[in-house]
Amino acid sequence: MDYIIVPIIWIVLIVLLIAFIASNIVIVPQAKAYVIERLGTYRDTWSTGLHFKVPLFERIARKVTLKEQVVDFPPQPVITKDNVTMQIDTVVYFQITDPKLFAYGIESPMAAIENLTATTLRNIIGDLELDQTLTSRDIINTKMRSILDEATDDWGIKVNRVELKNIIPPAAIQESMEKQMKAERERRESILVAEGKKQSAILVAEGEKEATVLAAEANRLAKIKEAEGEAEALLT
Repeated sequence: MDYIIVPIIWIVLIVLLIAFIASNIVIVPQAKAYVIERLGTYRDTWSTGLHFKVPLFERIARKVTLKEQVVDFPPQPVITKDNVTMQIDTVVYFQITDPKLFAYGIESPMAAIENLTATTLRNIIGDLELDQTLTSRDIINTKMRSILDEATDDWGIKVNRVELKNIIPPAAIQESMEKQMKAERERRESILVAEGKKQSAILVAEGEKEATVLAAEANRLAKIKEAEGEAEALLT
C-alpha cells in the first residue's frame, strides 16, 4: 500500500510545484505595461512578452494600457469676459507614455485631469467675450492641449487633443441668437426677392426697348417701300 501512496504524493507535489511556477509566469499583452513592485518598492516596468514573477516577493502593482484613450468630461460652468455664464463640456484624448510616473506621480490621474481641464477652461474663457468664445473653438482647443500636455508630463501622460464638444449659452442668449439668425435669413430673403424683382424689371424694360426699336425699324422699312412704290408708279 505504501508503494502506491508515495508515488501519488510525489505526483501531487510535482503538480502543485508546476501550478505554483505557472502562476508566477506572466504574459504581458500587446499595448500593455505592468508596473512591478518588490517588497513594496518599485522594481521594474514589464513590456509586452513573457516574464517571471518572484513568488512572495514581487507583485503586479498596476496594469497600464498604452493605447490612446478618450474621456468625456461633463459640462462645466464658465464665465466669459463680458460676464455671460455658459456650460461647456470637453473631450480629452490622451496616452500614457510612462507607466511608472502614471502609477506613482499622482493619486487619481483622471480626477486630476478633469480638475485641471475645468480650471484651464475657465482661465481661457475668462479672457474671451461671448462672440469670441463661439467663434474661436480651434484656438481654445490648441491652448488647452498645450497647457494640459505640459502639466501632465510629470504624471507620465501625453495629451494629444482637446475638443470643446458643446458650448451652451444661457437660454436668453440662445433665444436672442435665434432671433438674430431669423432676422438675417429674412434680410437675405428680402434681398433675393428685391434682386429678383430688379432683374425682372430690367428684362421687361429691355424687352420693351427692343420691341420699340423693332417696331420703329419696321415702320421705317415700310415707309421706304411705300416711297419706292410711289416712285415706280410715277415713272410708269
